Amino acid sequence: MKGLTLKQFRYFEALARHGHFGRAAEACAISQPALSMQIRDLEEAFGAPLFERGARQVRLTGFGEEVAARVRDILRGVDELDDLARASRDRLAGRLRIGVIPTVAPYLLPAIVGDLARDHAGLDIRVRETVTPKLLTELAEGRLDTAIVALPVSEPALEEVALFTEAFVLVRPAAEAGSPVPSAETLARMRLLLLEEGHCFRDQALSFCDLGPSRGPGRPRDLLDGSSLSTLVQMVAAGIGVTLIPEMAVPVETRSADVSVTRFPEPQPSRTIGMVWRRSSPLADRLHEVAGAVRRAAEGLRGGALPAAS
Repeated sequence: MKGLTLKQFRYFEALARHGHFGRAAEACAISQPALSMQIRDLEEAFGAPLFERGARQVRLTGFGEEVAARVRDILRGVDELDDLARASRDRLAGRLRIGVIPTVAPYLLPAIVGDLARDHAGLDIRVRETVTPKLLTELAEGRLDTAIVALPVSEPALEEVALFTEAFVLVRPAAEAGSPVPSAETLARMRLLLLEEGHCFRDQALSFCDLGPSRGPGRPRDLLDGSSLSTLVQMVAAGIGVTLIPEMAVPVETRSADVSVTRFPEPQPSRTIGMVWRRSSPLADRLHEVAGAVRRAAEGLRGGALPAAS
């Protein structure tokens, strides 16, 4: 078996990951016919089919599953060689793949990218925004260098570096601005607007209200889901309910919404945001530099005055 290339392996991995020729071709920045041809060449080289073709999706065959595991190992090893080369330089440069959760990305990314680009000429920053489980998977598979998430993630293979802690604040319709701040128990009985399943911020808000998965009675009267913090705040402005958002999101999400934003009394609900990366990454020292830049960017965005709990 000769003539196999890393490019073919990357095309194969993309198709295995997306399960769709069109999406895989788009991810690889090639045409769908070109991708199909490369996959056929691979199957001819192996002498066995790698995928089952369906009308709307493709899936790995049993043999394809075995190949996929080895191909991921090969690609991860190649990426680590690239990391090693980047780490040997005396400055931060080249490609840097950063994953960020959606409840941080819109507020922190502009400052991070701007600061890193200014301080590190030649740095090619590539950002991936998605929920924590997907970021951790892509980090483990070597498709990301680091991720900014809520801590802890408690993955033995990952190093965690805390960046900052921020409070959650209560967002209510503007007409309720003078009302007392509800306790966690009272909040649990109100019409509570939360991010949809899969977002760690949803779980943190439910935990504050003592409405985790182990909780039986005492569910909110209405528990409504939204796809983004912006959607939740606009729903509050329309009088549909109340919500919690991280303090960092307040300037962006409430500037065009007729809502009241108030802190909770101590102890305030909060979360710790940090960076994680593979302990085996040769870029560890450079990523500590990035963590410092992210921490400084976050400090520059914080400190806005909010009404105290009443």
